[in-house]
Amino acid sequence: MPAAFVTGGTGFLGLNLIDQLLADGWEVLALHRPSSSLKHLREKEIQLVEGSITEPNSLITILPKKIDAIFHVAGNTNMWSRRNHIQTRDNVEGTRNMVTAALKRQAKRFIHTSSIAVYGHHQQRINEETQSNAIHSPMNYYRTKYLAEMEVRKGIEKGLDAVMINPANIIGPYDFHNWSQLFILIDRQKLPGVPPATQTFCHVREVAKAHITAFHRGKKGENYIIGGVEADYLNLVQEIGDILGKDTPKRTIPGWVLKLLGRVSLWGSYITGKEPDITPEKAFLVTTQSLFNSQKAQNQLDYHSVPLRSMLEDCYRWMLSEGLIGHQSK
Repeated sequence: MPAAFVTGGTGFLGLNLIDQLLADGWEVLALHRPSSSLKHLREKEIQLVEGSITEPNSLITILPKKIDAIFHVAGNTNMWSRRNHIQTRDNVEGTRNMVTAALKRQAKRFIHTSSIAVYGHHQQRINEETQSNAIHSPMNYYRTKYLAEMEVRKGIEKGLDAVMINPANIIGPYDFHNWSQLFILIDRQKLPGVPPATQTFCHVREVAKAHITAFHRGKKGENYIIGGVEADYLNLVQEIGDILGKDTPKRTIPGWVLKLLGRVSLWGSYITGKEPDITPEKAFLVTTQSLFNSQKAQNQLDYHSVPLRSMLEDCYRWMLSEGLIGHQSK
């Protein structure tokens, strides 16, 4: 029975990955912080390991020697500049610590959950050969995910057998804080407007499967973009509205309006000390087109795209089961 050490196991992708690992017969050790909610992890037949990716000495102590796989899923997706220093610590220093521990403990493979963010912003469709401009991005998330990959590559130069997975926008079960929030806003008829951009979406189950396939078949040092369905926000919102049986906006609002609102909200946050609903980073993200080519993952990792409606329905059914939303679909 192969053994996996999973960081970020209490999160959206981490929980789905653990489910897939267990279904495939893996032994799972899940790292969690002392403050993390263990509600869903305690339901699974896994070993819980308390610690933090920001504490390098403890990592080396708790990481088993010569473990078959480390799945480094933990990441900070903060979109508020006042927390950039925490995000940099988590994404860059945390990855450096994991790479160091993996080398010292002689882990056999290191599967790094990166992001499409590492490629930066481009008008054309992005593939693994696209030159990154992420280091010049106005978004700290993009910069830190790029720098995190650089830490993995430094580890590869020292002998680490690592593969990098670059998912697009992920939808599906166990989503407490991401696209599930859009369901809640639409359900409560509090959606302020619809952004104008087109994005790429993928199902969390298929992203999790791709991680495991990357362990078996991924090539050392390679990136694999996990894209999928391309849809504009208006279509996304209308699909969710149809599932919920709720009316949704029929047109988008101009990008400049959202960007202005983001700036004004940021100024207000300096007074209130609270994260605004829309920050300049969030406004930039939802007004910037992101299209990706997943052919390499399809060919080498047997990755399969899932229809947008199926992703959304899976997320909705899970939200119903968790009591996060209370209406029946049409």
